Amino acid sequence: MAPPCAIVIFGASGDLANRKLIPAIYELAHEKLLDERSYVLGFSRSEMSDEQFRMECRTGVEKFGRSKPMDEGVWRSLESRIYYARADYGSAEDHARVAEQLKKLDQKHRTPGNRLYYLATPPNQFEPIIERLGEQSLDEAKSRPYYGDDGESWKRIIIEKPFGRDLTSARALNQLLHRYFKEEQVFRIDHYLGKETVQNLMVLRFANTIFEPIWNYKYIDHVQMTVAETVPVGDRGGYYDKAGAMRDMIQNHMFQLLALVAMEPPVALDAISIRDEKVKVFRSIRSIRPAAVEELTVRGQYTAGEANGKTEGYRKEKGVAPDSKTETFAAVKLFIDNWRWSGTPFYLRTGKLLKEKLSEVTVRFRSPPLTLFQKQCESPVFSNDLVIRVQPDEGISLRLNGKVPGGQMNIKPVALDFLYKTTFQKEAPEAYERLIHDATTGDQTLFIRGDEAEAAWAVIDPIEQAWATSKSAPEGYSPGSWGPKKAQQLIEMDGRRWTHSNGGQIEPIVACSL
Repeated sequence: MAPPCAIVIFGASGDLANRKLIPAIYELAHEKLLDERSYVLGFSRSEMSDEQFRMECRTGVEKFGRSKPMDEGVWRSLESRIYYARADYGSAEDHARVAEQLKKLDQKHRTPGNRLYYLATPPNQFEPIIERLGEQSLDEAKSRPYYGDDGESWKRIIIEKPFGRDLTSARALNQLLHRYFKEEQVFRIDHYLGKETVQNLMVLRFANTIFEPIWNYKYIDHVQMTVAETVPVGDRGGYYDKAGAMRDMIQNHMFQLLALVAMEPPVALDAISIRDEKVKVFRSIRSIRPAAVEELTVRGQYTAGEANGKTEGYRKEKGVAPDSKTETFAAVKLFIDNWRWSGTPFYLRTGKLLKEKLSEVTVRFRSPPLTLFQKQCESPVFSNDLVIRVQPDEGISLRLNGKVPGGQMNIKPVALDFLYKTTFQKEAPEAYERLIHDATTGDQTLFIRGDEAEAAWAVIDPIEQAWATSKSAPEGYSPGSWGPKKAQQLIEMDGRRWTHSNGGQIEPIVACSL
């Protein structure tokens, strides 16, 4: 169980708090991982009373909570410890008033002054909140250190993505944070790292001797990563039009998956050792020169059509400029220039309004010698794939070749599947449950370090700069497809195909002759 603390949610009236954060806090209480002295204070600009905020929280738990039905006893206990403060994010007076309110609540709930600040606001509010919190911390630090093993209280801050919009802004945000907070107090969150399958990547690689000896360029042909959504940008048009698929998904979620797939074994399973190895991956990614951007990247934009409802196209969405060049689909081919991955391509793609909701990594191994089967088999021989499914149906599948029973040499791909739901007979915890709990215990393993965020932006910046100066617009693609044609060509030019570009069918290595 985490030590008692005040969880202060900035942007408490927003969608993230209602759908994810409050339900996650409820689940922690339900699992007895939240101290009964811990309490929640919502901080937002909307007019609301404690009672109204509690009603919104209850609705969020009932609708989005993992445990059904809601445990009334657990909820009553938690509800009595939920409060709300109407305040302006940049107002020093409001922050001082809220700080006094927190001190009173500490006395009421016998909480020793521990603070977990969660920034669930739009990115343009990060700076004023950090400055006001920092000023408040400096005042309090004159009489008391921020935290430690000596029983003193601690203060930690969780920052949602996006962490900056380029390398320059990420550095500036890091500098602002470090002006007031130590790196040990800063938790840059990426909810993908809280997913069970993502955490299981290190166990899969480093706790199974059958994988690590062949986890390199000698045995792996290439790696594919796909994060596909079936919904349009919807109400996020104002934000999304300033970000795009590359910044919104690849720079953070997909790069975190990439780092865990490609990293070297850490010397220990602690935050420093693991994040050291992730940084090395980003620093080893081959820079894409401006002249090569068109060859190694693809950007697309969904057009009008029918898929998960009717859409008039991205440029007709609310908050989107009518001549927008922002991509709703992005694909990139990367190389990691180190001893393990020399010459092995990594293909990443993500997009809105695609054919299937899917987040997965496919590690495709090199083809076996086929001379044994060329004269005898009547069916194609397939490559071996290790498929790591992040969502939906979290799990891992290893695809092998097997002989079909009978007198003929027919080879059929078979799968060895490990699914969390069927193996453990329970739903995997929501990512935010694990991440909020880790933040309250001070474990930074599943959070992003400052230099890690900057190293990821250093890879993305040249691509974004080339796109910004390009005269060509993103290629249009139909809703419900797998994206623009150039995305297929990106991988097919190398003699490969996307795993799901053929409706989920595994692609053959070669067809055997009779």
